[in-house]
Formats: sequence, structure tokens, C-alpha cells
Amino acid sequence: MRIEKLVTALMIVLVLLLAGCKSDEASSDSDEVTITYWQYTFPAKVEEIARLIEKFEEENPGIKVEAQDFPYDQYNDKITAAMHANKAPDILNIYYGWIPNFVKLDYIQPIPEDFMSTEEIEDYYLPMIQTSKFDDKYYTLPTAVRSLALFWNKELFEEAGLDPEQPPVTWDELVDNGIKTTIRDGDRYEQAGFAWNISAQGQHVIPQVLLRQYGIEPYSEDQLTVQWNEKPQGVDAFKFWIDMTTDHKIGDADFMDTPVTSFSSGRTAMVIDGSFNISAYKENADFDWGVTTLPVLEEGGLESNFGSYWTNAITKDVSGEKLEAVQKFLEFLISEETQRDWLENVGELPAAASLAEDEDIKSDPIYAVFLEGLEVAHATPFVHEEKERDIVINAVEKVTLHNTDVEEAFNQMVEELQEVRDEFYDD
Repeated sequence: MRIEKLVTALMIVLVLLLAGCKSDEASSDSDEVTITYWQYTFPAKVEEIARLIEKFEEENPGIKVEAQDFPYDQYNDKITAAMHANKAPDILNIYYGWIPNFVKLDYIQPIPEDFMSTEEIEDYYLPMIQTSKFDDKYYTLPTAVRSLALFWNKELFEEAGLDPEQPPVTWDELVDNGIKTTIRDGDRYEQAGFAWNISAQGQHVIPQVLLRQYGIEPYSEDQLTVQWNEKPQGVDAFKFWIDMTTDHKIGDADFMDTPVTSFSSGRTAMVIDGSFNISAYKENADFDWGVTTLPVLEEGGLESNFGSYWTNAITKDVSGEKLEAVQKFLEFLISEETQRDWLENVGELPAAASLAEDEDIKSDPIYAVFLEGLEVAHATPFVHEEKERDIVINAVEKVTLHNTDVEEAFNQMVEELQEVRDEFYDD
């Protein structure tokens, strides 16, 4: 009888122990917080985020990060649909030019002051971060920033009788070198001197490089007024970019699909592109190429560049333990260690001001050029980037595809850009 009671007691203890284990397991599972991260599909970034998430989860076992990416041309629509359906991710990696509209639509929330104050943000980051500030609040934190540079194919230069170690310094030299390296069969390009475009970087070079070099501040200090046509030189800057394809015929927007493809193929002598495509050229451009700063109007003239960045925002309804987990992940994403890793694997420049003076980065012959460009870079103060981008592209295409008068297309473009700005600030 005693043995039976002892066995019964042991069984009860065993059952209680097993129940306790299951309870602990359930508690452990429930303690894990899952957060979601969305970005657009850019292979180098998608691969980098996957690596970073794996590392973060190892260091933070209570947090799981689920990443999802979407094609660029679908990304904005996916975000809008998710917001309206109350199925938004916790973190959005967005283009800086989307911030004002996303704030206006109440898609994202300010960076919590107790996580990173306004003063801390401005001390930590390069001045470009100020385009993340809206109504005196910062809404996003980037890992990296970008600038532009001129890539040139040294082998095509040499074949054309040019010095392969001497890239163009002025815009006129770029055109001249472009003419010498272009090969055409009638109206068809067999080899382009320059990867001319408007939908890639051309839309940014016009206002932030050419307009400034022609003596025009693109926007008023309060950012309310579009000043592209405040001086006659404005249309000259606009026309200069267009003339490269219509008059000088050194490149065409339709040549080999994209600027990256055309240059990497070895059939285009020069391209203006961002640091974010360094890895693509390293992997695919199987020839001797170099990188130099953007041209100026005349030697010793004003240097200018376009700076931009994709940046991390917290969506509007994130709170509680999810917000704490999101802040931990953001802290990891913006750390100097992650920024160094991002530079190596993606090619985008560190956003932290301290790393802009890092000797290891400054001594790299490629990164140094983009850092130099960053010193004279300007980020366009978009209010609705998608609308503004389309207006510029359409204006150029009116001239290149439909033979519209350049000045007429230019003035109409400025008027439409002003309407977008007025509509935004009047609401």
C-alpha cells in the first residue's frame, strides 16, 4: 500500500514538473517579440539586411525580425494598401523624399525623444539628415547616405585616342569625350559616349548640380518657392542636359535598358551614378574603369552634387513592447559597426558624421571620391517626390520625344512643380 502511494505521489510530481516545463516553454514563446521590416528590392540591400538580421537575432534572442521586400515600382502602393488595411509593418525603409507626404498621411511617427533626442540625432549624423525633420521633429534614422560621381571606361577612352587616366573635368570636356567615344550606325547606337538619362540620375543632376553651377538656388530658403526659372540661366541648364542627347548625340535613354547595364557591358564610356551601385560595377564591369568627381562648368568653378538616402521609419501604431524591440533594432541598424558593414557590402556611405573623417574610408580610391562629393551635396527638399519626379521626367520627354520648345517645356515644368508645393503647404 505504501509502495502504491509512493508511486502515485511520484507520478503526481512528474506530471506537475512536465506541466511546469510546458508552462515555461509557453512563457518563453510568448516573451518573443516579432517585428516586421519592409524595403524595396535592391539585391545588395536585401542580402545585407538578411545578414544583419541574423546577427541581430543572435545578439537579441527575445526578438525576431521578419523582412520583406517589394519591387520599387510597387513599393509605394504596397505601403499605402497596408496602411489602409491596418496591416502595416513595424519599420519602413523609405526614400527620404517620401517623408513629408508620409507624415501628412499619418503613416509614420516621430522618433521617440527618449530613444534619440533631436540634439543627439543632429550631433550623430551628417547635416543631410535635416531633410528627415518635419514640423521640428525627426521622423527617420538612416544607416547610410549617397552621393554621385562620374564613372569612366578607361579602355574605351584609350581606343578613342583619349588619355585613359584623364577623365573630363568640365561639362564641355564630358561632351567632347562623349562625342569621341560614341559609335553610331545611322540612328542606332553601337557604343554610347555617355549613359544619358532622365529617369535615373538626370532628374537630380539638373536641379542640384547644373542649376546651382549656373548660379541658381533651386528653392527658396523657406522651401515654399520653386526658383528654377528665377534667372534666364535656368533654361540654359535644363537645355544643356537635353542637348547631350538631342544635339550632341552622345547617348540615349533607350540604349541598353539602364545606365548600369550599358556601362557594365563595356559599351558606354561614361555614366553618372551613385555610390549605391559600386558593388554592381565591381561585380559586372569586367574592364578597367575609374571614378571621379562630377564635372564643373569651368575649371575651378562651383562644385555641386546630389545627396540622398533611404531611411528607417517607425509606422504610426507601433507601441509597447514592439516599440521597444523596434528601437533596439534601429539602434543596431544605425550603429557605426553596421554602417561600416553596409559600406563594404552595399557601397552606400556611412551617415554618421564621425565616419566621414575615417581614414580607412577616406584612403579608399573609390569611396574617397563619393565622400568628396558628399561635402558639396544637396538633398532636394521634396514634398511629394513621386509627383515632382514625374513632372521633371515628363518635361524632358516633351522635348526629346515630342519636339516641344525647350523654354516652353521648362516654364510649364516649373509651374507644375510650384503647384505641387502650393497644394502641399496650403493643406
